[in-house]
Amino acid sequence: MDVVVWITAASLAAWLWLLLCQGFFWRTDLRLPPRTEPGSWPDVCVVVPARDEAEVLPDSLPSLLAQDYPGRAEIFLVDDGSSDGTGEVARTLSERFGGLPLTVDSPGEPPAGWTGKLWAVRHGIGLARARAPEFLLLTDADIAHEPDSLRELVAAARTGGFDLVSQMARLRVESVWERLVVPAFVYFFAQLYPFRWIARQGARTAAAAGGCVLLRTEAAERARIPDAIRQAVIDDVSLARAVKRSGGRIWLGLAERVDSVRPYPRLADLWHMVSRSAYAQLRHNPLVLLATVLGLALVYLVPPVALIVGLALGSAPTVLLGALAWAVMAGTYVPILRYYRQTLWLAPLLPFTALLYLLMTVDSAVQHYRGRGAAWKGRTYAAPERG
Repeated sequence: MDVVVWITAASLAAWLWLLLCQGFFWRTDLRLPPRTEPGSWPDVCVVVPARDEAEVLPDSLPSLLAQDYPGRAEIFLVDDGSSDGTGEVARTLSERFGGLPLTVDSPGEPPAGWTGKLWAVRHGIGLARARAPEFLLLTDADIAHEPDSLRELVAAARTGGFDLVSQMARLRVESVWERLVVPAFVYFFAQLYPFRWIARQGARTAAAAGGCVLLRTEAAERARIPDAIRQAVIDDVSLARAVKRSGGRIWLGLAERVDSVRPYPRLADLWHMVSRSAYAQLRHNPLVLLATVLGLALVYLVPPVALIVGLALGSAPTVLLGALAWAVMAGTYVPILRYYRQTLWLAPLLPFTALLYLLMTVDSAVQHYRGRGAAWKGRTYAAPERG
């Protein structure tokens, strides 16, 4: 029993450390930084990589076409080898809704050493280069923007002197599984990459949310984007790291008026979304995987198990420590549930959701060692070679 008590105490200590010393990751008040409208609005090119996105484009592309931007802006949608008529759907929507100029082009299949999305981004940036824009907006095909989204991003970047301003789009939470899993996805991301640390100059923490990234063109060239990260499966984090390492200032926060319209109605859909890149996040290192599994178990699974075991064996210290750790865990989850407008009764279920993520991460490693790599929309990407 002494061992159980010590393990539970370690879990509580871990939660107290996370609560106070991990950049207040659990807070959700970090939105676009203070901004004022510039005297003159810079040119912006919007690059949208799209592969088999005909289903979601009618819910997302019109919002880009309708951007109320005072300066010159143009959209380049790069059809990344789609088989569902993505390019034609985009052209039809442009003809129907008008708005910002739209160019649809395709780069062909990516060469060896490139992920498809980054090859498409490279092609889009190449098309945009002829316009010599000050900023590039890299946004995914499933992201819907409110009409003032672009001007707010540009104003924030200009006011704060940022080279990269990124917003984590609000993901869809309609199905039972989306309600259970999606808020936790953002919560775990913020725990790994505390937003408050990202904007600090000199801090090593760097991350972005790939659905909405405003990038200064000069910073992209200095960081050799996207060539420097051409093999990255988790391209948004890699992009932010490259920009920050090259001396750029970056910022990441939660979005209020930028939303993902992509549905994940089944657990299988969410499982694939997470497992396709989870082991890549661990750099395909089995020791890091083992440490991650043990860490998740200690932090998320020990509190409820200790509480149950303590009640069964009549150990008051185990019950008290387990209950306190579980309470702190649930308390840190409440802000993200409120952000997603979900019932707070989901907070005590975080250990179950964490168990799902643990299993998804292990499955990601299993798929990797079976030679399947990270798979997405018909493409499989092997682990990058280590130099």
